[in-house]
Amino acid sequence: MDNTAQSKTTCCIVGGGPAGMMTGFLLARAGVDVLVLEKHADFLRDFRGDTIHPSTLEVMRELGLLDELLKLPHNIVRELHGIIGETDVPIADFSHLPVTCKFVALMPQWDFLNFLVEKAGRYPAFHIRMEAEVTGLLQQSDRVTGVRVKTPEGMLEVRADLVIGADGRSSLVREQAGLEVIDLGAPMDVLWMRLPRHAGDPVQTLGRVNTGAILIMLDRGDYWQCGFVIRKGAFDEIKQAGLAAFQERLAAFAPVLSDRVSTLDDWDKIKLLTVKVDRLRSWYCPGLLCIGDSAHAMSPIGGVGINLAIQDAVATANRLADPLRKKAVDDALLHEVQKRRELPARWTQGLQLFIQNRIIKRVLSTDKPVSVPKIFRLLQWLPFLRRIPGRLVGLGFRPEHVPRAFIDTRSFAQPTKPPVGMKKAA
Repeated sequence: MDNTAQSKTTCCIVGGGPAGMMTGFLLARAGVDVLVLEKHADFLRDFRGDTIHPSTLEVMRELGLLDELLKLPHNIVRELHGIIGETDVPIADFSHLPVTCKFVALMPQWDFLNFLVEKAGRYPAFHIRMEAEVTGLLQQSDRVTGVRVKTPEGMLEVRADLVIGADGRSSLVREQAGLEVIDLGAPMDVLWMRLPRHAGDPVQTLGRVNTGAILIMLDRGDYWQCGFVIRKGAFDEIKQAGLAAFQERLAAFAPVLSDRVSTLDDWDKIKLLTVKVDRLRSWYCPGLLCIGDSAHAMSPIGGVGINLAIQDAVATANRLADPLRKKAVDDALLHEVQKRRELPARWTQGLQLFIQNRIIKRVLSTDKPVSVPKIFRLLQWLPFLRRIPGRLVGLGFRPEHVPRAFIDTRSFAQPTKPPVGMKKAA
């Protein structure tokens, strides 16, 4: 006997990351019945990015949520700096951007996502299930009609007028739909780890570039979240050399961390994040649309993947909210979303690939000290040029906005219980 439970919604969103949560929030505000499915019990994963860019902060301002968001613990970055060899190089200046917040906010992504869940939960049209892992698509007459979901209570089938795949760079949704992936390649992987932060440490987030590696240090209050960039596939080689050798390498690379690398006393404390850069040829098929990393996996360069995901979400809600309310979403509308967001994704990936192949690949393939490239020397000598990378990182190509028609004037109800399966964050 089949004990599979059944559910129905207008829009089913697979994945509770920035793209999925923002899309769900905006559609629910517009009166569209939405169900967000997140396979984990919470959002507490170290490899999530921390950067909330000026374009995203501007969206939050347009939604009337900026002041409340910025009450959450965060750090402000008005300029991006890197240490190349032994030289401190200013790279990007956000102070001239034409937005309210002329800075990047560094905020743990789980805080941002929990904030969106809380605000979205005020709308009766918003629903979220945690510990809900999508295992397959439901299809009828070559159209996606929903998803199969594994939950702690058993299997569930969710029928929907539209399924949105926002389940990241390893998207099961796009795989199940058979959407063609164009692999653009990446010469690097990232080792992700925590190290204690001490009182005398630098006050800003740092990027270090030197012999054969790159280190990113993100300030999370009482600890540094560190990303150690290595050659693609080099992790096995590093592990074979032993944990002590890796500790010594890290201490030599960043002397400020030398008194605490011993806390990395187990390989389980060092997580491999495999970098992918790819995009879908077509982001959609009948009944299904992919956005965010599911549609275009970004390199970690600039931390702009979150920015692109939020912009995709805003564009998706802007174009599809009214048709979803009218049950009138067709392939032409899904194509319009892709057409709107594909060029910004392609242009951003093009810049990332240029940096990967012209700079990062060379750094990772040498054991010699690194000198400052000419393009970065120009940024040292001519401060006004820093506004260009500031705009590219802070706003990106074609930033999206919440139209005035979406400004909330409707009443909403406070939820009487937490989202299904949701566990309170520590």
